[in-house]
Amino acid sequence: MPKAFYVTTPIFYVNDVPHLGHAYAALGADVLARFMRGCGREVVFSTGTDEHGLKVEKASREKGFASPQALVDETAPRYNALWSKLAITHDRFIRTTDADHKAVAAKFWETVAANGFIEKRQYQGWYCVHEETFWPEGQLQQPGNLCPDCGRPTELATEENYFFKQTAFVERLRAHLEAHPDFVAPALRRNEILGSYLNAPDGVHDQSISRSNFTWGIPVPGDPSQVIYVWFDALINYITMAGWGQDDARFAKVWPADVHIIGKDILRFHAVLWPAMLMAAGIELPKKVFGTGLIMNDGVKMSKSLGNAIDPNDWIERFGADTVRYYLLREIPYGQDGSISEAGIVGRYNAELANGLGNLLSRSAALCEKNQVTFTAWVGPQDGDAELLAVAQGLHGRYLVAMENLAFHEALEAVNELVRAANKYTDERAPWTLAKDKSDEGRLRLAHALYCIAEAGRLCLTALVPFMPQVTEKGLANLGYPAGSLFDERGRNQAQPLPQLLAWGVLPAGLSLSKGEPLFPRREAAKA
Repeated sequence: MPKAFYVTTPIFYVNDVPHLGHAYAALGADVLARFMRGCGREVVFSTGTDEHGLKVEKASREKGFASPQALVDETAPRYNALWSKLAITHDRFIRTTDADHKAVAAKFWETVAANGFIEKRQYQGWYCVHEETFWPEGQLQQPGNLCPDCGRPTELATEENYFFKQTAFVERLRAHLEAHPDFVAPALRRNEILGSYLNAPDGVHDQSISRSNFTWGIPVPGDPSQVIYVWFDALINYITMAGWGQDDARFAKVWPADVHIIGKDILRFHAVLWPAMLMAAGIELPKKVFGTGLIMNDGVKMSKSLGNAIDPNDWIERFGADTVRYYLLREIPYGQDGSISEAGIVGRYNAELANGLGNLLSRSAALCEKNQVTFTAWVGPQDGDAELLAVAQGLHGRYLVAMENLAFHEALEAVNELVRAANKYTDERAPWTLAKDKSDEGRLRLAHALYCIAEAGRLCLTALVPFMPQVTEKGLANLGYPAGSLFDERGRNQAQPLPQLLAWGVLPAGLSLSKGEPLFPRREAAKA
């Protein structure tokens, strides 16, 4: 039984509404899932919400909800609604309040405890309510005993909790990273895990994995006076989705995860705590943990207090989901920090989509319609084709490697390089001038030039399908492909796999470009 390709987003914490950072992680996972389906792989794609913990319990009281469950029941659907607007093609939206997840979390706890890696201890430490984490005093920011993650004040707390013996796995984790250098990606994230945790003298400590000072969580098996620590609970969602402890055949097909896509702020939990938990339970580790960077608004970190947070719903309404998808993954190299702005999205859209690909498609379509050109099959290059063909044929390898490595900006740059080469070819061949020659030879030269332009456009649209699924379907329809004939609504290939469709000369005989509505009408930025 072939293994499915399993990609996950983090499960997002529901004490507040979804923002653009959440969308960024989900978009990367969706583009990767669509790409893999287009290549013929069976894909399992999960996302969801993390719904337990003290922050949720406190937020429910502060906001006047009858219970924490009432708060999460109102907030979680907002994520699903946003994913729908962004055309995210997940297979399940998992919630940590789901009955099957609660059962799996309890079973996982029992497994790790039976293996000897959980024990009850008295503990005093500095506790950050916001991050729901205990910190050794040596890791606090001074002055003020501030949390090293969020900078908020911590409280000295004493509890009798259950501890996970995370330190027992430091050497195995270090050895795993040595043997699998791509386990944590990109490279700067791997270096962070090694330098700040696995190779640091006090970088890894045993983890408190239960709480007794609140009740909103999954009860510890055998000790209902405590609830499972929110991170120990939340990380287990990945194997709940895969069928661990419920469906052995499904688990064998889905697990290990091929890539966990997460924000860099939760890298430590996914690259240290989670693999240690899996080792303690005797479960194979995921293949890759990929940490995305921080998104800033015009160079400034987005926050509600500064009033500069961008509502993804607003951008979707104003610019369209496909444009938002394209811009976020084109503007910022996936895995690095980067800045976005309204001027940036409008400028990128106009330069690359409206003036670039849109101009290429509209010019060639107008000439095809005006001169009633129907394409014949590709018969080989003519003089003047070499530069365009070199770029077009190079797209295949560059694009596939970039997509497999989650280097989405590089994949999109390869597409734009072909757009520029095709527009240059159009200017140099001047098909509007060729159209003046009404001889049979002149008609053949015109048809050949327009074929080359149209084929370059087809290649670009095909490569953009995982990024812009709605507009590319319209563009391919203008080339004569009925909607859904190449890819379905989830990006599965319906004819040839994506790598085959990225070969030059695939445009079949008998098709002709139709102009239709402009795919990328120019936009203007809102005036202050």
